[in-house]
Amino acid sequence: MAGQLPGEWWGFVLLGIGAGIVSGLLGVGSGTVVIPALVLLWGFGQKSAQGMALAAMVPMALIGALRYWRNPDVELNGPVIALIVLGAVAGTMVGTELVARLPAGLLRKAFAVFLAVVAVRMFTAAPRAEKPNLSIHAGANNHSPLPEAVDTGDTNDRAAQHGDK
Repeated sequence: MAGQLPGEWWGFVLLGIGAGIVSGLLGVGSGTVVIPALVLLWGFGQKSAQGMALAAMVPMALIGALRYWRNPDVELNGPVIALIVLGAVAGTMVGTELVARLPAGLLRKAFAVFLAVVAVRMFTAAPRAEKPNLSIHAGANNHSPLPEAVDTGDTNDRAAQHGDK
């Protein structure tokens, strides 16, 4: 394997560190960091960069999700996660089939437009109101899928319950 690595192997390690930090800190897929770096800095093709980013994302996503789950300040909703995974598996099957049929140049432009649209929406859209606490919460040895408390809708109660000030 070492013979297959380019001379700047350390750059890939640094890319992984950066992608891991961004992924863990912001909750974004590593593709937002890895794909542009592989294409623009190392000259990989768009499709190859996308495939490598997906492969690298698996262990990062698993470790990140576990650490978020163990964080008592983070609420995770198991049924919502399961439904997202169900849709994501189906969507990945469609997406990977389309990648085989579309030109790399079109994919690169579509990826850039996607990133730009998401960035503009994040800057300009007002966040939606928080949903009531219906989470699977891992704090203080609570691994029950039941809500911690009945949410009365009082934001002061919710803030006190979660230690938010």
